Amino acid sequence: MVSFFPELFRSRIFVSTVVAFLAANTLKIFSNWYKCRKIDVRVFFQNGGMPSSHTTTVTALTTAIYLETGVTPLFIATLLFSLIIISDAMGFRRAAGKQAEIINQIIEDIQKSKPFQTKKLYELLGHTPLQVFAGMILGVCISKIIYLFL
Repeated sequence: MVSFFPELFRSRIFVSTVVAFLAANTLKIFSNWYKCRKIDVRVFFQNGGMPSSHTTTVTALTTAIYLETGVTPLFIATLLFSLIIISDAMGFRRAAGKQAEIINQIIEDIQKSKPFQTKKLYELLGHTPLQVFAGMILGVCISKIIYLFL
């Protein structure tokens, strides 16, 4: 058990995946700043936004496993797992975000007519294809860089 953590941090698969996750979520802070002109560190911990951290993370994991093992059953399982995560990011979670957006508009309309107390729903639950594509490119690039230098 004592050697677990040092061994884990020597794993290029683990390091690639963690670095990709951290990089994607850090980039969200800057893309949010570009869009809203304010720094909001909370977006680091939220779903949605540019790039897709889910896509970046699973793409980095899949790429690292491919670079480590080639086309193996583990790589194929990870690839299929990644495709499910990416599909969910663009599909179900995106639809839920659109529903939140519509509900928020209804609430605003009601509030204009009469007093109504409620909290706005978070709308950025899913990802656009561009956000997913950016996440895929980032994930592949980070894994390739980790494998070149670690």
